[in-house]
Amino acid sequence: MAQFQNTLYVTTQGAFLSKDHETVVVRVDREPRLTVPLHHLGGIVCFGRVAMSPELMAACAGSGIGISFLTENGRFLARVEGEASGNVLLRREQYRAADDRDRCCRLARSFVVGKVANARAVVMRAAREATTDQGRGALEGAVARLADAGSALLGSATIGAVRGHEGDAAATYFRAFDHLIRKQKEAFRFDRRTRRPPRDPVNAMLSFLYAVLLHDCASALQATGLDPAVGFLHVDRPGRPGLALDLMEELRPILADRLAVGLINLEQLRSEDFVTRETGAIEMTEDARKTVLVAYQKRKQEEIKHPFVDERMTWARVPHVQARLLARTIRGDLDDYPPFLWK
Repeated sequence: MAQFQNTLYVTTQGAFLSKDHETVVVRVDREPRLTVPLHHLGGIVCFGRVAMSPELMAACAGSGIGISFLTENGRFLARVEGEASGNVLLRREQYRAADDRDRCCRLARSFVVGKVANARAVVMRAAREATTDQGRGALEGAVARLADAGSALLGSATIGAVRGHEGDAAATYFRAFDHLIRKQKEAFRFDRRTRRPPRDPVNAMLSFLYAVLLHDCASALQATGLDPAVGFLHVDRPGRPGLALDLMEELRPILADRLAVGLINLEQLRSEDFVTRETGAIEMTEDARKTVLVAYQKRKQEEIKHPFVDERMTWARVPHVQARLLARTIRGDLDDYPPFLWK
């Protein structure tokens, strides 16, 4: 039975993390605020002005605990990992697949098929729960267009075609996204996806959650023995975890987007939980970030049935299972990568 440990998220500005025997100690103004046994952790994510001792970094590297550093608003900065785990032959095969146009296209297509199918499932569920005819009509139209995009994807023979269909599907999905929000419409109106910086509260939440999910996907790939930097859908760039971004695509609608919408519709976040900077960027307050992280961790503990392996598991296990299925596909044990399809 595999064990998937928790992730420690540190959002308090000025916090310092150090090692005391086999525990992580979080101090603020030199006062201990939290202690966590190292063997309980699978990852550490630091937001903003959070520092860490070299001794703790070394212990995490030796224990396979990935450390991610993000800006206060959730933009990825850097990741610290220990020696690569897994068989070197798997990574060599990954690199060969990334350089093979046909294999690269097939893998990229599978990621996008999962993303479009899960986006369609999210919109379809929202259409059933819509409270106005206008909203229901817009959502049902998006469901039909996403179904067409999914069908077109299956015939894509080049990576350029896959990326084109992915862009069209994403545009359709985000045009309908505002209709997913049923409460606090004025405070949380969504017009379009904006990043770096996010221009409204919804985009601020999405960017933050995507950064957290990216950490989980990178950790799962690293634990499986794959290189998180070398992807198939995303173009290689220095410092960018391309494969982690690939793996995240199919999980974004169901793990990040649904959570953001739920926090708004349940009124667990309000307009006062966001601040506007002089640059026009919208950021969450520290309390809001903690609310989102607590909700995310709670969601990860919920159980679902994996449609491919036919087992019940927590959401926390899903990125790890998908990473292993990807490794089996790259090795040739599976003909095609099976994306996680939510129902």
